[in-house]
Amino acid sequence: MDFAEILFALFIVVVAVVSLLSNLLVLLCFVHSTEIRRQVPGVFTMNLSFCNILITVLNMPATLVGIIRNQQPFGDCVCHTVSFLETFLTANTMLSMAALSIDRWIAVVFPLSYSTKMRYKDALIMVCYSWLHSFTFSLTALLFSWVDYSDVYASCTLQPSQGGGDRIKFTVFTVVFHATSFMLSLLILCFTYLKVLKVARFHCKRIDIITMQTLFLLVDIHPSVKQRCLAEQKRRKQRATKKISIFIGSFIICFAPYVITRLAELLPFVDINRHWGIISKCLTYSKAASDPFAYSLLRQQYKKVLVTVVNRLLRRDLYPSSGHNSSLDTENDYCLQRIS
Repeated sequence: MDFAEILFALFIVVVAVVSLLSNLLVLLCFVHSTEIRRQVPGVFTMNLSFCNILITVLNMPATLVGIIRNQQPFGDCVCHTVSFLETFLTANTMLSMAALSIDRWIAVVFPLSYSTKMRYKDALIMVCYSWLHSFTFSLTALLFSWVDYSDVYASCTLQPSQGGGDRIKFTVFTVVFHATSFMLSLLILCFTYLKVLKVARFHCKRIDIITMQTLFLLVDIHPSVKQRCLAEQKRRKQRATKKISIFIGSFIICFAPYVITRLAELLPFVDINRHWGIISKCLTYSKAASDPFAYSLLRQQYKKVLVTVVNRLLRRDLYPSSGHNSSLDTENDYCLQRIS
């Protein structure tokens, strides 16, 4: 192991710990909160966290051992199983994020008909499609023996068979797999979240108009209050854009380098550097650690559930009311609450 590989190994350990703890907290909230279980997004969030946990306990340790030993970490049977699961779980997480974006698009753009357009049954159908889609590609790779250890990524992953006679088939499979998993999910994320951003800005603009009219009428208002209102206007305008940027940006940053690398290596004249291959793999793993915070744990609903669980364990109130009550803050947050 050189110094760079030591850093990669440490990075995977940190990501694995954060991912396991945070995703377990999401599942804990789902189990303890009847409200979260009743809500449609909870189905997608649970599926996403479940896949992230499996990636954390199965694929990350395999890659870590591959980096440390600089060879195939397990026997052929185990390595093929890990490779099968990697293909299945990676596609499943991408499609789960796409499903979450569709749910939020419907909730924001069609709030009055949300209960009829996105029912619990519809969510289960979308999750079943995600599983079927992922299982189909994973099983195809397994049947064609395209699951093996790759020294470039130090992982058990998609890999053409040793003979090389079916290189064209593997190329077609890889292109179709990433097109229907990564590209499809990215297109859905961009379409839905940009629509959400458009609606959120429209609502924020309406609130800005009401705020300015109020400030104009209240001529005797204290300057500090007026300054606070103007500052809140500026913060509100940036909040929706920031959230949408996190959803789309993290998806691209974490998955795009790996997908582009996998497509580039299909070209016979391209030789992928091992360090770059491991970096791109580590980026995909980092998504498993960031998803719980982006989609769940930073939301007030999940925070309250976690505090309730802690209160039960410690038998004391750790979430007292601060006595702060601002109707302005409530109004400001209302137009953005469905985004997060």
